[in-house]
Amino acid sequence: MHNVTFFFSYSANSKKNGYLCTSYFVITYLHSMANNIFKGLGIALITPFKADHSVDYASLKRLVEYQIQNGADFFCILATTGETPCLTQEEKQRIKQLVIELNQGRLPILVGCGGNNTAAVVEELKTADWSGVDGVLSVCPYYNKPSQEGLYRHFKAIAEASPLPVVLYNVPGRTGINMKAETTVRLARDCKNIVAIKEASGSLEQVDEIIKNKPADFDVISGDDALTFPMIASGAAGVISVIGNALPKEFSRMIRYEFRGEYEPARKIHHRFTELYSLLFVDGNPAGVKALLHEMGFIENELRLPLVPTRITTMQKIASVLKELS
Repeated sequence: MHNVTFFFSYSANSKKNGYLCTSYFVITYLHSMANNIFKGLGIALITPFKADHSVDYASLKRLVEYQIQNGADFFCILATTGETPCLTQEEKQRIKQLVIELNQGRLPILVGCGGNNTAAVVEELKTADWSGVDGVLSVCPYYNKPSQEGLYRHFKAIAEASPLPVVLYNVPGRTGINMKAETTVRLARDCKNIVAIKEASGSLEQVDEIIKNKPADFDVISGDDALTFPMIASGAAGVISVIGNALPKEFSRMIRYEFRGEYEPARKIHHRFTELYSLLFVDGNPAGVKALLHEMGFIENELRLPLVPTRITTMQKIASVLKELS
């Protein structure tokens, strides 16, 4: 009952929650503790900008509704693809509230909450308003390169502080440290509100090791569009996708085929995207998917420094592939 009491106390003190709403979230949290609800196609939501680099909230609204109507299963907001390090606190809060209000409870919402200062992440988890949010995505600490024991203690502290289910995020290409399979499984066994990991190590061997040894109520989610097909075939529960921003209907169809065991039609869709997978990341993320969305007429092709738009040659290739897919 410790977790129930903690969450009830936190929600009751929220300025936006009434008593009845608080009771609802307690029930939701209890359900989420035992079951990961972040399955299928998750959208690693971009942040569109105008030419003056201010947030383009009108385009963001159109994107969210487009993704809901075309096969998305959940949202992952304020994470890597959203250029979160370059957003102000006010912008992050407004984006979160906009997505929550537009979503109207239709899809689960996962919000990024991580960093390389454990105490600061714990404080944010304890003090922020998490109304309307279903879970937090917490990245491995970057730059300071902790040991496996340091990673374990970092995430254990986060799990103990979090009023919501936690999805771990292992992305060594960005953080400089790989969380090994045994550390992930240890956390999954010791912390019941750690319900999944977004695994973006690029190692199918590591994915297999986690899936083989994990508890039954813990899931692996692909963090790499190009590896989604083989990872789901190995037992992953879905993907937090970059390409899903632009092509949610097509990508979710591949995932649904796989869930039904129809691997041949799923493989055909996977192979249709092979060139696009590499093009979207050759000049960094989210430069590629923003170029694709711009080509589709959704957004301006703008990023905030230190990120810059994809090269003209890459843009031309993306346009060509998009024409073929159409």
